Formats: sequence, C-alpha cells, structure tokens
Amino acid sequence: MIKKDEDFPAYLDRQKLAGFLHKSLKPFEDPVSDIDSGIDYALSSEPGRGGFVLIAESAGHLAGALVMLRTGMKGYVPENLLLFVAVAPSMRGKGIGAMLVRKGVQISDGDIKLHVEHANPAKRLYYRLGFTSKYAEMRYIK
Repeated sequence: MIKKDEDFPAYLDRQKLAGFLHKSLKPFEDPVSDIDSGIDYALSSEPGRGGFVLIAESAGHLAGALVMLRTGMKGYVPENLLLFVAVAPSMRGKGIGAMLVRKGVQISDGDIKLHVEHANPAKRLYYRLGFTSKYAEMRYIK
C-alpha cells in the first residue's frame, strides 16, 4: 500500500503512475492533470484529505493500480471514493482488477463509492464484487 511518496517502488513515481492510469483507462481516461490531482489527494497528509494507492506488479513491471480517496464524510456520501482502477491492456483478463478492488475494499474503513461509465465493461466486475447502483450521477459544469 502506498500512502506517501516514499512508499513507491524504485521504478515508479507519481508521474509514471498518472501516465499508466491515463493510458490503461482508455477510452474512459481522464486528463493526466486530473489523474495527478487525484493521486496528490490520495497521498496528502493534510487534514480532510488522504487515501492510498495499490499497485499490482508482474515481472517487475506495473500491471495494475488502484487509487482510493477518503472523503471525510459518512452516510449519504460514503467515507471512500474508489477514484481509479486500471489494468495494463496486456494483463487484462487475469483477475488483477478484481484483486485490486477486493484489497481496496478490505483495507478501507467505511463504505465506498465509485463512478463508472454506463458503457464501461468493468461495471460487470463491480457488480460481481458486491457494488450496487444506487444513484445516477448528474453534473452541472460551469
């Protein structure tokens, strides 16, 4: 579990992780700057922020990653937000995503929410792991 920069393995840092997530989340990726902001939030020691990053390795290379944020809330807004989970395209179908989500659920305190696009095939995985669809998200963008 990565909770601060010093926890990253020697071959990985925030920038490389953000690049991996951007590439591996296609076509549902966010801009690298947004991914970097999420990683920054997860690794922050500031009050009201924080979370963790999980990584999966294969042969010394990054195979998958998960970013979990603490929301500082409880109840209507769950305590945690599963912000990103991604598996390298060449490593998909091997259970890495499920393993990362299960571990993230296990070590998180409190409930977890996530956002998933309607067309994202990972939605099936989340249902299999016990996530339910409670709300449709709506946004007003200024």
